[in-house]
Amino acid sequence: MAEGLSLLTQGQTLILQGELDRDTLLTLWQQRQSLLDGVRFLDVSDLRRVDSAGVALMLHFYHYQQQRGATLALTGVTDRLRTLIALYKLQAILPCTPSVGT
Repeated sequence: MAEGLSLLTQGQTLILQGELDRDTLLTLWQQRQSLLDGVRFLDVSDLRRVDSAGVALMLHFYHYQQQRGATLALTGVTDRLRTLIALYKLQAILPCTPSVGT
């Protein structure tokens, strides 16, 4: 069972914490327009779990920002998430930086 997802905006960064999966992303999807306004970074360092639906949401957020003439980069990407992104061959599409210490 999903433990939940929480989010916080700090300046130009949207910080996601908890689990980003098909069970938790609905609220994030419904609020995407207001959540992404002015956001240039998506901090995923505090996500304990991300599934393919979560990666798809990140990809949509990236393209959504591009359509608005803005940029979006993932920050705090863990080795696990980087592996998932690589499995879907999205490394060239989703710009990301590693977590501190990885």
